[in-house]
Amino acid sequence: MADLIVYQKPTCTTSRKALKMLDEMSVEYKKINYYEKPFTKTKLKSLLKKMGLKAEEILRKRAKEYKELDIKNKKYSQAQLIDFMVKYPDLIERPIAEKGDKAVLGRPIEKIKELL
Repeated sequence: MADLIVYQKPTCTTSRKALKMLDEMSVEYKKINYYEKPFTKTKLKSLLKKMGLKAEEILRKRAKEYKELDIKNKKYSQAQLIDFMVKYPDLIERPIAEKGDKAVLGRPIEKIKELL
């Protein structure tokens, strides 16, 4: 079984490019569409810790919820931002790759190579 997991959205261009890169490198991985299998708060917190990032660092600023919730101008806590990301997965930048105790945000997609 692959120990590299890629959390992605199939319609996301960057996610598709990342998977294509891994396929071309003959890397074995498991892909998870986090729209079909949503993140839990616990999983999202774990991934953030493994990436060494805060919630606001993986927010998609182009997501409609980002604007509707006025995230840019309101002072939400980390817990509140994580709650929003669990409820509105479009708020999460993608893809996210995880291997063991490390994870990276695949932007640019070459960052995933750090886990190989």
